[in-house]
Amino acid sequence: VGDIIRASFADDGPGIAKENLGHLFDPFFTTKEMGKGTGLGLSICHGILVAHGGKIHAKSELGKGATFVVELPINK
Repeated sequence: VGDIIRASFADDGPGIAKENLGHLFDPFFTTKEMGKGTGLGLSICHGILVAHGGKIHAKSELGKGATFVVELPINK
């Protein structure tokens, strides 16, 4: 429905545990130790994308890296 731009960003890092996938875009969610991150980066990205009519989601398995997919509408 409509035209969108879709970009995927993937890595071959350690992956994301299944129980964490549903929280990645929650403000202040982090798996880092105290003082090593604010947990705001993905939440801010999500907010910006939604404000522009877009969305972001992640796919991952432990040991198999992660892929983030960003979608934004094309304004004509």
